[in-house]
Amino acid sequence: MKRRLFVKSSLATGALAGITPMVSKGLGYNAPKKSALEFYELRTYTLKNEAQQKLIEDYFKNAAIPALNKLGSKNIGVFTEQQPEGQTKMFVIIPYTSIETFATINDKLAANSDYLKAADAYLNAPASEPAYERIQSSLLKAFAGMPQLQAPGNQPRMFELRRYESASEAAGKKKIQMFNEVGEIAIFKKVGLTPVFFGESIIGEMRPNLTYMLTFNNMEEHDKRWKAFGGDPEWNRIKALPGYEDAKIVSHITRTFLVPASCSQI
Repeated sequence: MKRRLFVKSSLATGALAGITPMVSKGLGYNAPKKSALEFYELRTYTLKNEAQQKLIEDYFKNAAIPALNKLGSKNIGVFTEQQPEGQTKMFVIIPYTSIETFATINDKLAANSDYLKAADAYLNAPASEPAYERIQSSLLKAFAGMPQLQAPGNQPRMFELRRYESASEAAGKKKIQMFNEVGEIAIFKKVGLTPVFFGESIIGEMRPNLTYMLTFNNMEEHDKRWKAFGGDPEWNRIKALPGYEDAKIVSHITRTFLVPASCSQI
């Protein structure tokens, strides 16, 4: 039995080895050079009213973003929902240069008197008037095919946050492989889908999953770019490759349309 499993695994690896150069050649795509992978904290704040929203935005503008920038976290994104049903949630993406930086960041903030002073209203909000209802957080590891977040230019934009859940860890890894090694990221860029980041969830809810963000000028461009992607010959070829069919590697997709808050660096 073990020998049969090994042979099966070897055949699959050999098949992928043949597929990857073929896809890359067809796209004029070269595998990215190895680079230090970032980590991303993705926070979702559930709020009950506009007062809480203002408090969160003021916190990031006056306290968190300045302090985190000094500690090496750049391009911090703060977003509201484009078309919320009732009170918007707030979505925050914080990049870290390493897992060690993420692990020590709260201790460093707690030792920063300027941060503590600027963050007082947020940190010490009374139970009768909390700063938020709850925070949900995930820790993501950047994809090898896009190891660092790429912030777009400073202009009016909208964003699409997409989460792909998979039925198993193996299926989730297969979808990540499709982005990194089989050429899906390259196809995104070819058709004008502009990624901001890709990340694999290593801690958080609804695992296994991956999350990525795209940016557009407006919804018309969004629809145009996705239509081009859906009709792209390379995409239609690789999504039909054995083992890479959506039904086998993606069990659920969640998408959220976002707009940047005034304090957002993305």
